[in-house]
Amino acid sequence: MRAAGAADAPSLAALHALAFPAEKWGPDAIALMLELPGTVALQRPGEGFVLLRAAAGEAEILTLAVAPAARRRGCGGALLAAALAAAAALGALAMFLEVAAGNAAARALYAAAGFTQVGLRRRYYADRSDALVLRRDLAPIEDGPDRPRA
Repeated sequence: MRAAGAADAPSLAALHALAFPAEKWGPDAIALMLELPGTVALQRPGEGFVLLRAAAGEAEILTLAVAPAARRRGCGGALLAAALAAAAALGALAMFLEVAAGNAAARALYAAAGFTQVGLRRRYYADRSDALVLRRDLAPIEDGPDRPRA
């Protein structure tokens, strides 16, 4: 697992196109997102990546893409765990994401990680399918032994 930057946008876009052919994002779009404050991209080169943004105590997974050849081998779970840790390190206390209502594998991954549905976006995707809005609380990162506990 390694951090990704704007120079990685072409390879991230290629992975995104493999994972989401109908919703693929181009390298320019990914590079622009990476320039936004609080945005983090983590990747397993050639396998997948996660792009998240944190602001004002909340974080959102913008995309989590795993190449079809790398699925069902723990890549998605590893990317999700890394995203949760990165968001907590940025001070986020909650993580949000959207997932296609018909994507059973992704829904199972997120449920196993403690996400619950908090909303619905009707006809959200290009194919007019619905998106479920999911949320999970994040534990605050402890600064050290002298930090007061709630």
